[in-house]
Amino acid sequence: MAEEKPVVLYPAYFDLKRSREEGRRVPKALAVDGPTTEEIEKAAKALGLDPTVEDDKAYPPAHWRKEGRVLVRADYFKTSIVRKVAERIKAARQA
Repeated sequence: MAEEKPVVLYPAYFDLKRSREEGRRVPKALAVDGPTTEEIEKAAKALGLDPTVEDDKAYPPAHWRKEGRVLVRADYFKTSIVRKVAERIKAARQA
């Protein structure tokens, strides 16, 4: 049986200030200003995705910005995970 590869979530995926070309993966309505790995971790934990934070990593197209990343174990499609995490972050910021 092959080992499961984790789904990688970068803060760039949820950043309102980035364009789709710069790595944002969610609609502007779900994006937030300056997302952090801690927010992504909390949202992933709430969804039961068993997150692991790697603070020393960078989003490859912006390798000079060490924003970190969050690894999650999931058997869903990455796009649906990204969207659900974005919804949780947005809801937490509005609360």
